Amino acid sequence: MTAGMGRSQKRVLSALAVAASWSVVFVGAAQPAAAAGVQSKQWYLSALQAEEMWKVAAGEGVKIAVIDSGVNPSTASLKGQVLQGMDATGAPGEETDDYDGHGTTMAELIAGTGKGGGLKGLAPGAKIIPLRVSDTAFQKKHSVNANETADAIRAAADSDAKIISMSVSSEFSTPREREAAKYAESKGKIFFASVGNNAESDNKDHYPASYPQVVGVASADQSGKVSKYSQNGNSVDIAAPGDSIPYWCDNSFQSYCDGDGGTSAATAIASASAALVWSAHPDWTANQVLNVLFDTAGRDWEKGTLSKYLGHGLIRPAMNILKGKGDPGDPDISPLTEERTGSSPAPNSTPSASESQQPAQNENADKVDETVAADDTEAAASDGGVPLSLIVGGIAGVAVLGAVVFAVVRRRGAA
Repeated sequence: MTAGMGRSQKRVLSALAVAASWSVVFVGAAQPAAAAGVQSKQWYLSALQAEEMWKVAAGEGVKIAVIDSGVNPSTASLKGQVLQGMDATGAPGEETDDYDGHGTTMAELIAGTGKGGGLKGLAPGAKIIPLRVSDTAFQKKHSVNANETADAIRAAADSDAKIISMSVSSEFSTPREREAAKYAESKGKIFFASVGNNAESDNKDHYPASYPQVVGVASADQSGKVSKYSQNGNSVDIAAPGDSIPYWCDNSFQSYCDGDGGTSAATAIASASAALVWSAHPDWTANQVLNVLFDTAGRDWEKGTLSKYLGHGLIRPAMNILKGKGDPGDPDISPLTEERTGSSPAPNSTPSASESQQPAQNENADKVDETVAADDTEAAASDGGVPLSLIVGGIAGVAVLGAVVFAVVRRRGAA
């Protein structure tokens, strides 16, 4: 399928038909968009007050491991942004050979510079470490490493990346992948993964998002409702923008297509949000960064109580970057499991004199609303979404997209 809504990688032949049907749907729905105007379609940048945040922190000093279809380092928006990574597929090609454009889209949403009219990343100061894994279509053509996802997660955990972003998932869990997720936590990483885009069908838990050590990311539309396809349940920890986000149409990298980014895009945007906060507080641990993201998330329900649709709420890094809000808490207690991790600051976290200071109270900080969302489970049951209201910088509705799924097949999020 294209770099659109959901991405999955095959773990069993029985899921081939499902992947094929998704491919037909998204390829048929994608409409070419003029590359020159692609940034004008990134509505969430204004909603999240990206321009104001970049005056304080843009993700400098933070590396993000992107586990996906590979990342093309030669697009105008990613030149100079991609570091050496690893191909975990065991098939011909390298981590920089993106076989369908999905991974490159995710990388641009995270750290794209926007040059050449390409997608502008939410954390343009960050760097990308690509780790390539396969999807169903790729597996039809090549024999792949059966443990590729677990190997990719471990490689990311052993790298200089502070954050792992994985817009690929499956309804099947493996012991090796589960242990890899635990290992990533022990190495002081924040691991974001998409919860899946199958809410309207089976809505099954997907992995790695459902592992206790992984931050499951859901999606919402521009009106502030959880996306109707965004999976819900105990896997959801936070939500981020995803609807109506352009993506590379294919691996020719000639044009962007219009459509929904899905939980894939939401995961990338959540990862970039963490990079912004971490670059502003380079001496914090993964637990502290995540604590602040949860603490400042947009919601109107009791703090510490999770919505099965939006988790802690809508991600709002500007609350910390521009207003200094958010309690980092105990550096060694995970806000996901409430267990002691013993994590120390992630690699390359030595703060400079300027970086170690608390973000200044930006003059436009008052534009960041403290209020936020409504969790109406009855309405959600009837229309597939939770009514939300988020006003940030004068723009209503920060969308949060659903993620990709791994089934004996592995699914990806739409772009």
